[in-house]
Amino acid sequence: MPNQGASWRERRTHDAAGQVRRLAERQAAETAQARVLIAGFLEAAEHAGITPEPLFARGYGNRGRYRTGLTGWYLRVNESAALDTEGNFYVMTVAGGLRTKLFGATPEPSDPPLILGKGARDGESIDLQEALERVLARRTQPS
Repeated sequence: MPNQGASWRERRTHDAAGQVRRLAERQAAETAQARVLIAGFLEAAEHAGITPEPLFARGYGNRGRYRTGLTGWYLRVNESAALDTEGNFYVMTVAGGLRTKLFGATPEPSDPPLILGKGARDGESIDLQEALERVLARRTQPS
């Protein structure tokens, strides 16, 4: 009888490891697709002469606005996601506080998603492709 329990545990462990592996593979594929979209955006932005702007981070709960030293483009109207001029993706939300106010925020780049805000409670998700197209359209319209 004890062998059956070990066999069942081993199967469950193996199955769980397989799920973790498949999830990581799927995320890597999505990141690769997103990076291709971003590279196309950078090329289009340069061709259209769309200049980057200074990027600011916001504190949690939308409290405070902090300089970052980054330049690029916001991907969402609420400025919660951005790209820098190198094509790095940032979530522009930081802890904030006095130190951040004095010295600025240093958001860390992360893997770009294909859907911005996926799974968020606010229900305002947007495809990365659409967000990039909006930035291009917003910046190329005559004033």
